[in-house]
Amino acid sequence: MTVNLLADGELVDALSEEVGIRTIEVSLRSESESPRFTFVLNGKPIYAKGANWIPAHNFIGAIPDERYEDLIALSREANMNMLRVWGGGVYEKAAFYRACSRQGLLVWQDFMFSCSEVPDYDEAYMASVRQEIVANVKALRSYPCIAIWAGNNESQAIHSEKMRYRSDTRFYGAKIYHELMPELLEKLDPTRLYWPSSPWGGNDPNGFDEGDTHNWAVWAGDVYPRHYGEGFKMDVSPYGISYKRYADDTSKFSSEFGIHGSTVKETLRRTIPEGELYYGSFELDYRNKDFEPEKAAITMAGYTGLPRDLDEYIDFSMLCQAEGLKFGVEHFRRRKPENSGSLIWQLNDCWPGISWSMIDYYLFPKASYYYARRFFHPLLLSFKEDEGRISVWMTNDSYEEYEDAITVGARNCFGHPVYEQTFEIRVAPNSSARIVAFSPEEVEWRLGVINKRSHFMFARSARDDVYDNHFFFAEQKELRFSPCRLQVSYEERPEGMLVAIETDTFARFVKLECPIDHTMFSDNYFNLLPGERRTVLATNRKGAAFAPGDISVGALNAPKNRT
Repeated sequence: MTVNLLADGELVDALSEEVGIRTIEVSLRSESESPRFTFVLNGKPIYAKGANWIPAHNFIGAIPDERYEDLIALSREANMNMLRVWGGGVYEKAAFYRACSRQGLLVWQDFMFSCSEVPDYDEAYMASVRQEIVANVKALRSYPCIAIWAGNNESQAIHSEKMRYRSDTRFYGAKIYHELMPELLEKLDPTRLYWPSSPWGGNDPNGFDEGDTHNWAVWAGDVYPRHYGEGFKMDVSPYGISYKRYADDTSKFSSEFGIHGSTVKETLRRTIPEGELYYGSFELDYRNKDFEPEKAAITMAGYTGLPRDLDEYIDFSMLCQAEGLKFGVEHFRRRKPENSGSLIWQLNDCWPGISWSMIDYYLFPKASYYYARRFFHPLLLSFKEDEGRISVWMTNDSYEEYEDAITVGARNCFGHPVYEQTFEIRVAPNSSARIVAFSPEEVEWRLGVINKRSHFMFARSARDDVYDNHFFFAEQKELRFSPCRLQVSYEERPEGMLVAIETDTFARFVKLECPIDHTMFSDNYFNLLPGERRTVLATNRKGAAFAPGDISVGALNAPKNRT
């Protein structure tokens, strides 16, 4: 849209802006009046899939537009459709909102208040807040990507947790989030829902019964459920912070949850002196953004076992993060429409450290990013375990009925089949359905799984556009997979380099690495069965040249030289 300003018939100014025409609302009740938190885009309910956005650099003014465009493109390519601008960051530049609008990502927009109380009794402060809200709503309201306004990040939830220990239980900030903001937004932008905080809803601001929630049982050890005004409890034990705690989460919309994980080795090489590039060094610990780094050791001890060196630390922590987020998102998506959104903490990083991000400072994707391409795909095969009962599910985010032939089977540690059966399925539009379930007894006598450390299950679609999935009966450290030998070949093509990978026995967590910035792979961090040939396309987003010698291929159970 172009607007021209004329004075006496002469053009004195002009402004051109991209515009988008769409409707957006949030449905808070189902047809039966049960609580929901579902975004409805152009009249159709959607499942929100994405992540939390933090500032893309510590020096905010120095961020080039290209960095925003790259991060938004990476989000879209990982099948995300929403980013939450975290209230502890900044109101982003126009380049961010333009990129989101162009590339089709909705934005959950927090106002920049986070994890604290503020002097809402002070007239000068309140006048400043009023100016901030008016200026930013006017600046952002015309972007079609903006889907919701949220008053702050976690302020009411933290107050609820701490008020039990205070003599003054008033919530300082209530006048802003429950009076000033809704009053201003009713005038400035009545087209979008205003939500007082994230999380918010129900008896407690972070309750599972209504609204959106932040789940920090996993990784942090918070104990749920809790009620308004109750003291907070922590369980920082291997069980208390395990990713399997996501299975207890019955929330309506999961707007923040995350697991810490290492970045790639190339990023550590660039920022840590060579003499300190080892597991347990001061320089490595210094770059760990978790103020309780022992939680990484507790998590790995429970799932992968403790690492012996830096290479194992990178592999093990990445696997913990990727598998944990996969477990959580699959659980949330199976519950649709009871649950209508999964926004992971966090998408990106502002410095080259070790954090909860899926894409690091240099824009190297972690394993969790490539996992997200699979677990955010519109068509999702997943496994559910409930007291020894194993079921296979298909989640269909499309608006068309889904038909397929799904093969479910079990294999031993070498990858050889011990059971296999195909099921013809139909799944209604925008829904999730169970395909088959096996009781604990059936797992043993029908699937032939006696030693659960040496067997796994798989689910495979007859279609090429649906990812396979695997279920392991035991923790990674207990699995008894034999060493695999990978055969790798390279073929240069105009569009990039084809990397073909085969294995003689089951290969766990096959990873491709390249130290050249912006090099991407069509798939990565996957499992490979004997007899399969996986062809991965390697490309560079900026057109930089790379050779076969720049790409390394390995697996968790492949022999390797360690440093």
